[in-house]
This record gives sequence, C-alpha cells and structure tokens, in this order.
Amino acid sequence: MTAQPARPGRGGPRTASVMDVPPFKPSLVKAVFRDVTSLHVSRSAAWAAASVTRTVLTEIIDGARRAAAEEARKKLIPGDLLSAIDRNAELEVGTKWYDHSATFRGLTGVLYDAAGVLVPSRKRSGSRKPSAVVGAHRFEAGVRKLLRSQGVTAVPAMVRDLDGIASAFLTDLARDAAMVVREGGVTRFGTVTLVMPGEPAPPPFPGDSHRALSRRKGDGRTIGSDDVLAATTIQLFGGNLRQRALTEAREVPGRAGGSRSRR
Repeated sequence: MTAQPARPGRGGPRTASVMDVPPFKPSLVKAVFRDVTSLHVSRSAAWAAASVTRTVLTEIIDGARRAAAEEARKKLIPGDLLSAIDRNAELEVGTKWYDHSATFRGLTGVLYDAAGVLVPSRKRSGSRKPSAVVGAHRFEAGVRKLLRSQGVTAVPAMVRDLDGIASAFLTDLARDAAMVVREGGVTRFGTVTLVMPGEPAPPPFPGDSHRALSRRKGDGRTIGSDDVLAATTIQLFGGNLRQRALTEAREVPGRAGGSRSRR
C-alpha cells in the first residue's frame, strides 16, 4: 500500500457540524480507556476522545465515499477504504487492526524474524479481556451514524473495518493519554506536513498551543481533556486532519464542564 501526500481541501456532504454531539458515547470511550489504564478518565476527556475519533472516521468515510462516487456507487466496499488511505497518508491510522482484517491481508507485507523465519499471521486472541480487536463491534452504531451523515451505506466487511479502525485508534489514543499523564506532558514531539508539489502547505498549528500541550497541568491520577489533545498530536502527524481534530475536540459541547470531573 503506497501512501500519497495528502491533498488539501475536501468535498462532499458533511451534515454534522463541529458542535454536534459525537456518535461515540462517553461510556464507550471510558470502557476502552479502562482496557488500557487504571487512571480515572474525566467526562470532558471522554468527550474529547470521542470527538477526535469522530473526526478521523468522518475523514476516512469521506475519502472512501469519493472513491465510490468515481464508480457511481453510494455503497462503500473495502476497496474504497484502501483507495482513501492510498490517496491521503493522514488516514493511515488504527494500524493494529490491519493484521486482523481481510481487507489489508497481503498489503501489510510478509514478516520475518531475526533468524529469517516467516512470522505467521496473528490469530484471534482467546483472552476474555476486551481488546481493540475483540471489542471492535462496540463501534458499529456510531459508524453507521457517520455513514448516514455522509449519505452512504457500506457492505458488512467495510463496516467491520471501520469498527476495527475506530477501536484500534481509540485504544492507541487512550494509551498515549495515559503516557502523557505519567510523563507530565508530551516529551516526544514532532511535526510532519505532507503537501503536493506546487500546492500551498496548510497553516501551521499555533506554536503556543504546542507548548501548552507539551507541559501538563493537573494531578497524576486523572486523564483530562488536554491529555487527550496531547495524545492526539502523537497519534496524528502534522497536517489538516490533526489540526481539524484538535479544533473540533476543543469545541465539542462535553468540554464545557472542564478538564476534570468527580467520580
């Protein structure tokens, strides 16, 4: 799978506004966080994580919708997902799901260990503890709501891939948010911006915001919304998608209650 630089600008219907409530409920988000950390998760952090996941999935669906439209289809198929990722490197997220999906089989490469022995593909875990793979179905209702907002439907295999990507991405986001709390901020920061030759680069994210996210405030027992925003900068490399995800997460209604909440 060869990722191409992202093209600025997007098209197609987007009926959901920035201020709409994300389709992934805080209770679902907190359940994912509990799978990876024992830290308390504030309600505003759950809303921020839901918003970031919504932004990422909406962009992926929009890219797949445009690929389907080129073939005069409104029902998305896994090939549209591959086309969306190939056209926009920013959409290559939730990559832990790729090893478990038939859509990406053969595209993630054959793996060999240090001795040159072929590493077999992963098998479904028998663990009873929910994981990004086992619990992917929990995202189906939210994924279908996002599909409707784009005016499309998807075949079951495509819905399953979107579920899995959402679950894997949010799991990684939770791990990074917990790391931000443990380390007192973002200690490993970097920005990569992809542009097409001859096209203007997207505006840089304000430097003050980067510094604010890199220096954490608050106690060491609670994941707050700013910790989720900092984790977002780790999960999404510099570009339009990261900037939009941060902006929309800051404006989601659930953040009005502040970064901390009581049990």
